[in-house]
Amino acid sequence: MTVEYIRYRIDGDTAGFEQAYARAADYLARAPQCVDYELSRCAEEPSAYILRITWTSAEDHLKGFRGGDLFPGFLAAIRDYVPAIEEMRHYEPTSVRGTAGPTLYEWAGGAAAFERLTERFYEKVVADDVVGPLFAHMDPGHPRHVAMWLSEVFGGPARYTSERGGYAHMLGHHLGKAITEPQRRRWVTLLADAADEVGLPDDPEFRAAFMGYIEWGTRLALANSQPGATPPAEAPVPRWGWGVAPPYTG
Repeated sequence: MTVEYIRYRIDGDTAGFEQAYARAADYLARAPQCVDYELSRCAEEPSAYILRITWTSAEDHLKGFRGGDLFPGFLAAIRDYVPAIEEMRHYEPTSVRGTAGPTLYEWAGGAAAFERLTERFYEKVVADDVVGPLFAHMDPGHPRHVAMWLSEVFGGPARYTSERGGYAHMLGHHLGKAITEPQRRRWVTLLADAADEVGLPDDPEFRAAFMGYIEWGTRLALANSQPGATPPAEAPVPRWGWGVAPPYTG
C-alpha cells in the first residue's frame, strides 16, 4: 500500500471546498484501487487541509485510477481547488508503527489461538451437511492457512501475504464457488461455536470486532463467488481493529 497526502490552503469558501470533496468522495469509494480516505482540517490554521488517501499501490493510483472511468468525475468535482494544492506526494510505510493497545491478534492469544480455532472449525465444517460439500476436496493444510489469514487480518504478522500470495490467493478460493446464503450463515455459526469451544476471548468488545469481520468477510466472499462476479483482482489483506469499542481492561 501507499499513502497519498494532498495539502491544501483554502483562503475563502472552506464550506464549498468540503462540499466539493464530499461529492468527489463518491468516486473514491467506488474505486477498487482506493483503500480508504480522510479529509482533515487544521485546528490551529482552519484554512489548512490535508487529504489522506490510501491506495493499493502508487501504480494503481497513477495508472489504474487516473487512467480509469472514475477519475474524470473526481477531478471535475474538485477542479476549482487544484490551484490551492501546496503538496501532493506518495508516502510508503516504514517499520515504525504501533497501536494504542493490544491488537485483536494479541488479545486472542496469537497464532496458536487462531490455529486452535481453525482446526476445530474445519472439523465441524467437513461433518456439516450444509457447508461441508464446499470443502469436500479440502487441502489438509487449509485450516493452517486460514489461521495465517485471520492472524494477519487481526493485526498479526503478514505471513499470508508473504507466504501464500495475499488477497489474490484468498480470492481464488472463492471465485466460481456459487456460495449460497444458507451456507454463509452456517459458516458463521460454526465459526462462532468453534470460537467458544477453543476458548477465544468472549468479552463483548473482542467478540463484536471478531464477528464484525466474519460477517463482512463472508458476505464479501458470497458476492465474489457468484457466477459472473468481477471483484478487484488485487487488494491488500484487510486489517481489522477494535472499531468503536476498545478492549476493556478494567
